Amino acid sequence: MGTKQDVITKIYKLCKDKQDTVFDNDLVKQVCKKFNFANPFDATKFDDTTKLPELLIDKDCFILHLGEGRHKFVKGISNGFHIFEEIDENKIVDWKYRKSILNEFDTSESNILSVASNQRIIHDFLYEDIVASPKVYNARRTKMTISYRVGKQKISTRNLQMEIDLTMELHGVVTIFEGKNGFPRDFAVYQLFHPFKYYSMLKREKKLEVEMITCCYVLRKRDRGNSVLRLYNYTFEDENDMSSIKILKSAQYNMIKR
Repeated sequence: MGTKQDVITKIYKLCKDKQDTVFDNDLVKQVCKKFNFANPFDATKFDDTTKLPELLIDKDCFILHLGEGRHKFVKGISNGFHIFEEIDENKIVDWKYRKSILNEFDTSESNILSVASNQRIIHDFLYEDIVASPKVYNARRTKMTISYRVGKQKISTRNLQMEIDLTMELHGVVTIFEGKNGFPRDFAVYQLFHPFKYYSMLKREKKLEVEMITCCYVLRKRDRGNSVLRLYNYTFEDENDMSSIKILKSAQYNMIKR
């Protein structure tokens, strides 16, 4: 049975032969069948660089989704993936909490965000106020047609499906969340940029009265039975450039049961 890396390596070579960096799901399914790879819908998704095929790393390329079942190989891995910043020692907090029966029961991405919210960690990190009452909007999917740049490369999408794990709003500040298990070295920037671009468009078109848009990445890892959460708050200096990501602040919360 072939791997995701085998599938994408073959697709890259086929695109190279055709001198066309864009490919579609029909090609993905054909190549998956050839390699007996069971999940063609997962083949083009890379949350971090650890699973990128060696050929893509050698060619300094990554994949972006264009919508309607189309994808594109794009140059510049450093623009497509962002390395998580080191967290200063003075931003590492021991966070005491009362044990909940569900905190460690579920390791899903939505549970990570629920724990961070229920234990008021998000409130402390974002708002520096554990009794703040942001409006909370749960996971959703939407579609949009957008154009933007990755450095100097123009990307055009059509009916691009976008997933948002969680959204919070307080005093006109909208924050988009992404949650993951483990402490990966980096992450795919489009996961934050596409929702950021979506809300930026709504703001620019005056469909929403938004003062500021930020993004929050929440990571969770277990350490001796307790969870350790790392939170990173980002924005983009240019809503039209995915490579303009900028860190606002970061912190680590060591959850200690009372």
